[in-house]
Amino acid sequence: MKAALLTSVLRRSTAASTSVRAFTSEAAPERKVAILGAAGGIGQPLSLLMKLNPLVSRLALYDIAGTPGVAADVSHINTRSEVKGYAAEEQLGEALEGSDIVIIPAGVPRKPGMTRDDLFKINAGIVKSLCEAIAKYCPNALVNMISNPVNSTVPIAAEVFKSKGVYDERKLFGVTTLDVVRAKTFYAGKAKVNVADVNVPVIGGHAGITILPLLSQATPKANLSDEDIKALTKRTQDGGTEVVEAKAGKGSATLSMAYAGAVFADACLKGLNGAPDVVECSFVQSTVTELPFFASKVRLGKNGVEEVLGLGPLSDYEQQGLEALKAELKSSIEKGVAFVRSS
Repeated sequence: MKAALLTSVLRRSTAASTSVRAFTSEAAPERKVAILGAAGGIGQPLSLLMKLNPLVSRLALYDIAGTPGVAADVSHINTRSEVKGYAAEEQLGEALEGSDIVIIPAGVPRKPGMTRDDLFKINAGIVKSLCEAIAKYCPNALVNMISNPVNSTVPIAAEVFKSKGVYDERKLFGVTTLDVVRAKTFYAGKAKVNVADVNVPVIGGHAGITILPLLSQATPKANLSDEDIKALTKRTQDGGTEVVEAKAGKGSATLSMAYAGAVFADACLKGLNGAPDVVECSFVQSTVTELPFFASKVRLGKNGVEEVLGLGPLSDYEQQGLEALKAELKSSIEKGVAFVRSS
């Protein structure tokens, strides 16, 4: 038993070291990643995870305060990327210049009793000003939007970029990866399968009923009851609230969101570097439904979105869920657009 365990560990270790060697500074292109909101609850663990990514050569950490300390801390980690911290608005341009990917977790987190509509009032202005700076300093960067409510902040970003004449629909993403991460975890637990082998597409948006896991397309297949499917769907939709309540007013889903953000940024980096068949779910400009933005599987490449993939066959329950989410998602999208146009 011990010999088998040791062999397994060595095999994983060898594979990991081979993977890292494959992305040494000689082999991998120079890539700069900027994190806006790097000193926050999501930003700090996200900064750590991006420092560990061998595809990143420069890591720019920006926040209104506290970033020099975060940058100093993660800069001591013996991985490829050079880290610099930037604080206050006057350093935002320098943080952004030359960025290939900009990740935005900036804003306030959700607290008990706070709706995503409450979040909108605070975070919309923050996102708007950051996107104006992106349009000026790194208009060709891929933008990964984490700041909630994503259903509105992505349309806000699109309107800002349009107003500045730099909008490229292929380069703006709402990060919905946490919904996928949760759906995979919850499905694996119920189906009693190895979570590492699980895949579950999640479509729609990134709030409440707009989150729709397609459990009929989950792999590996499991014979779940209708009650199980409804319960898993509801838990995926309410995952954020579950964490907010468990933390009893002391925070929201920061660690799992940082992990999900790092997973999606890694996929974007692989796409930029030309890796084949990089597919993730994301909230993007879309013609998959009649809504202008929608989360579904997208193929990533050297220009960002290479292809927005279709929804595939839906169960009757999922089709009902799709129709039920459209009105709320439409309203959230329009709210974001109206915010920029009125200001």
